[in-house]
Amino acid sequence: QMKEQRIPMQETIVFSKGFSYHAANMLGEGRISPEEVEALAPRIRQAAAGVEKIRKEGWAKNHLSKDGNPEPIFFPRLPYPGSDSPNTPELLRKLADWGAKARAEEDAVVFCGVGGSYLGGKVLYDCCTSGYWAGQTAASRPEIFFAGNNVDPEDAEGIRIRLEAMARACREKQGRRLRVLLVPISKSGTTLEPTAAFLYFYSLLQDQGDLFQVDGTVVTDERMEQGPLNRLARKHGWPMFDVPNGVGGRFSVLSTPGMIVGAVLGMDLPELLRGAREMDQACRGDSLDTNPALLNAVLKFLGARDHGAVTEVFMPYAMRLKALGEWYVQLLAESLGKRKDREGNTVFYGRTPVVAIGTTDMHAQTQLHQDGRRDKAVQFLFIDSWKGRVKIRNPFPEIGEYAKYAGLDMGRALEVAMEANEEALASDRRMNALIRLSELNEYSLGQLFFFLMLSIAYEGELADVDAYDQPGVEIYKRLMGEKLKKR
Repeated sequence: QMKEQRIPMQETIVFSKGFSYHAANMLGEGRISPEEVEALAPRIRQAAAGVEKIRKEGWAKNHLSKDGNPEPIFFPRLPYPGSDSPNTPELLRKLADWGAKARAEEDAVVFCGVGGSYLGGKVLYDCCTSGYWAGQTAASRPEIFFAGNNVDPEDAEGIRIRLEAMARACREKQGRRLRVLLVPISKSGTTLEPTAAFLYFYSLLQDQGDLFQVDGTVVTDERMEQGPLNRLARKHGWPMFDVPNGVGGRFSVLSTPGMIVGAVLGMDLPELLRGAREMDQACRGDSLDTNPALLNAVLKFLGARDHGAVTEVFMPYAMRLKALGEWYVQLLAESLGKRKDREGNTVFYGRTPVVAIGTTDMHAQTQLHQDGRRDKAVQFLFIDSWKGRVKIRNPFPEIGEYAKYAGLDMGRALEVAMEANEEALASDRRMNALIRLSELNEYSLGQLFFFLMLSIAYEGELADVDAYDQPGVEIYKRLMGEKLKKR
């Protein structure tokens, strides 16, 4: 009977297509034991069944919209283009055509979005513009700006100054106006941050008609026919893309709010979805031997519940992946930070996510990770293809101290630093895990996004909290709205 109940668990799960998850340092003395995992077996099976139900039926246990109505959960359908998916083949063609037109005709594109309508697109931008991006993108593209992710007047002014400098250069060199495309992204069309940015830049560019030719594209809820962005799109003949029903902002990077940025960049969006789709197909069933997202969720859940690891440090070893950490912060914090469970009991569940970058933050945060409170699990991320790219020469042979750096592969040095960090933490029984990607391209990003989203979905089931609502956010939004009315 005990054998039948056993949950198989593999410390490292390697896929044939470049993704691996390494969990050995989450386990062992002073950390998570096999017995603890065994004791959780019934809940693990329930969690796997709960996510499978969402996949098949599109509904999560006791989930309601902010208005108190039943609301579907469709993010698991995003990798599967089709008539029952928010990502239809027609949408993918429309995005590709729109992106090609934007690259051919626009000089600058300003995306106005906040939260899930900004963070995922920023990850795509940062990765795709990296010198180590393995995908094929357009040789020329407009300059891209992100506004509306904060009500920051200095940031808005910085973008204005840059646009005006570009416009003057365009007029002097080419004798024409600078073509600027504004893309407000807001389901309601009234969210403070993107609305403020959109109104500011549209009026600014219109007022300087001798310098700028301004156009628009809106990403909003197409079902809200009288929504402000819907009305503007009809009036001006602007293209409109739908913010899909049943896909919360923090899960939307593989839908229009994220993929519209990828379209401008010339990314292969079907390949992005293929990576997510194959990850989803790999993360099925209740076996911790073969389902890395479930294994990740189980270890993070047990680490927090039974070992006090209520902080998760997300630490990619790449400067370009800081935006990925910021995206993951929202995904984890909004999904799992819940006062009540799905039965209405007060539980105050959640982990505090922290962004770190290796090796930079080894000089800033690792002292705390290594010697501070035992309340952290560190999640490392490494890209293997970044090795063998840059080697160091020593132009100062008279400086003996520099001799050891001659011939050094910077990518391998980055890996050595990460391995030393892993081993140092593990030597003191500090929990850490590693995700490795063979390279950075559309496929691997799709894998990574969906692995993290599924991990959060599984953990929500394990903790019995609604991973798809955000009641705490609605409180400050209501108060902010009331205060703005009184200004």
